[in-house]
Amino acid sequence: MESENKPELSQTFKVASTPSTTEPAATAKWTPNERCGTMGIAIISGVTASLETRAKHPHLIDDTSPASGTSTPSPGSTQGAPDAALPSRFIACVSRHETAKKLKRTFQELGSIGQNVEVLVSENLQAVKESDVILLCCKPQAAHAILSAPGLKEALDQKLLISILAGVTIAQLEDWVLPGTRVVRAMPNTPCRIREGMTVISTVPYEQTLDRKIISAIFSSIGRCRFLDEKHFDACTALSGSGPAFVCLVLEAMADGGVMMGLPRAEALELAAQTLQGTARMALQSGVHPAQIKDSVTTPAGCTIAGLLTLEDGRVRSTIARAIQVATQHAAALGQPSKADDARQKRLLSGYQTPHVVD
Repeated sequence: MESENKPELSQTFKVASTPSTTEPAATAKWTPNERCGTMGIAIISGVTASLETRAKHPHLIDDTSPASGTSTPSPGSTQGAPDAALPSRFIACVSRHETAKKLKRTFQELGSIGQNVEVLVSENLQAVKESDVILLCCKPQAAHAILSAPGLKEALDQKLLISILAGVTIAQLEDWVLPGTRVVRAMPNTPCRIREGMTVISTVPYEQTLDRKIISAIFSSIGRCRFLDEKHFDACTALSGSGPAFVCLVLEAMADGGVMMGLPRAEALELAAQTLQGTARMALQSGVHPAQIKDSVTTPAGCTIAGLLTLEDGRVRSTIARAIQVATQHAAALGQPSKADDARQKRLLSGYQTPHVVD
C-alpha cells in the first residue's frame, strides 16, 4: 500500500493519493482517495464487479445481512445495498501521468462500469469537491500534509472520509478536518486483490444508517468485513494486515520441506497452498476451533504428532503469537512518529527475544 498511485470511488466515491508534492485526495460520486494504488484498484475492481453482477442479475438482490457484523463476499456483494448506498461515479487520483495511463488500461478490463472510472492527475481537491465518499489510502506519515492542503478541509465538510491508514487514529483525523466531516477507519488486507480480503471497520453511530450501508457495500465486495471498536485496530493491522506475509512464510517453509523430501517445487507449493486454504475454510465455514481440526488429523504414534512435536520444540506457536504482539506495537507507532522509540522500548520490556533452535 505504498505505491504512488491512488484510485478513488464515487457515490461519488473518491480515492486519495499522495504525490511527491503534497496533494489532496481525489473524489468521485463515491470516491476512493488513495496513495496506495494497489488497494484502490482492488476496491474499485471489487465494487465494479459487484455492480456488474447486480445489473445482470437483479433477481439476486437480497436485503438480508448477517447479524454478527461479518459480511462474506458473494458474486454480487452490493446486491443487498440500497441504491443510495451504491456508487454512481468513480474517480481515481494519481500523481504521475505514466501511472494514470497504466490505471486507465487496468480499468478498461473491468467491464463497462470499470471503463467509466475517471483517473485524475494531481487534482485531489477537485475530486473531493465532486465526491460524497472519500477513501484515504496514503502513507500514514503523509496524511496530515494531504488533509492540510489548501481548500481540502472545506471540500471534505459534511462528507464521509474513510481512512485505511495504519496507526492514524480517528481523533487525529478529526483534528485535521472540520467537525462536519464523518470520519471512519477501515483496515483491508492484500487478499482484497482477489476479493478474498479481510477488512476491519471502526464502529459507525447507529443513526448513520446510510454510511454503514455504504461502507459495507464497499468492503464486502472485496472479502469479509467486520465492525470493531477502534481500540482493536493496531492488533487487527498486525493480525490481518501483516498476516498475509506471516502466512506466506509458513507456506514457503512447508513447500521447502516438500522439496527437501523430493517433491517438485511447483507441486510442493500447490499442495501447501491448497492445504492452508482448505484448512482455513474449514475453520471459517464450520466454526470449528483450529485445535479440534488439528486433533482430528493427529492419530496415535502417527507422522502428524511427530511433526507437531518438532514444531513445538521450535517454539513456532509462541514465535508467531509474539510476531503479532510486536507488529501491533509497531503499528501503533506508524502514525505517531514520537512514539516510535516507545514502541521499541515496549518490545524490550516485553522480554521477548528471538528463539534460537539448536539441532
